[in-house]
Amino acid sequence: MLNFILIAVGAIVLTIVLVKLVDKFIPSKFKPVLNIALWLLIAFLGYQTYMSIYTPILFNQEKDKRYAEVIKNLIDIRDSQLAYKQVNGKFTDNYDELVKFIENGQYTIIQRKDASIIDTELTKRFGVDTYKDIVIVDTLGFVPVKDSLFKNSTRYKTMMNVPVGKPDEKFKLEAGFIRQNDINIPVFEASVKKDIILYDQDKDMVTQENQVISVDGVNGDALRVGSMSEVKTIGNWPKTYGSNE
Repeated sequence: MLNFILIAVGAIVLTIVLVKLVDKFIPSKFKPVLNIALWLLIAFLGYQTYMSIYTPILFNQEKDKRYAEVIKNLIDIRDSQLAYKQVNGKFTDNYDELVKFIENGQYTIIQRKDASIIDTELTKRFGVDTYKDIVIVDTLGFVPVKDSLFKNSTRYKTMMNVPVGKPDEKFKLEAGFIRQNDINIPVFEASVKKDIILYDQDKDMVTQENQVISVDGVNGDALRVGSMSEVKTIGNWPKTYGSNE
């Protein structure tokens, strides 16, 4: 883009020089037409130079606004998945199942307390009272998942829909397990391609955005939360867009 700006500025300067030369050396009867043409060329090049600077500004403003909307939904999906795992011990790759869980699922409220009881085996063996420590778990009640996560909001019913960009798109949702130290660890990932979020924007700017590698940008060609290759539930956006944890 910088090269284009330099070329455009050079062309404007050259055109102005040509206007001066026309005024000095071209016969009077041709001057009006040539002057108008050259001044129109100057105006066109000036406009192109202005737009080459202003277009990235407009693109970034629109991109940031759309990313913020997308991230809200990704956070809702992540929170819902974490609640689902807490109750079911795994994540799900089915939105209908996730929504049904939010509407009907419950957290169990428990209380743990330490206690000591007679160890009958050791007491019998040694002939004196011997105690062992235990943990007593009491169930205090249940809390609906929906009330805990969304209160009176019904946005969980549409959290799977990409809220901006290409119409009628949904976040890709995956779930499974990663084997680590002979243990199957549940993982999930929700994602959407930048091409979908920015489908109606300048194609060159979108191509550049897909190649971003920056600490203050969203690296890669998609916005995502979680991972199918690592044990993590954070988002891949910088905290300038809000908390990613």
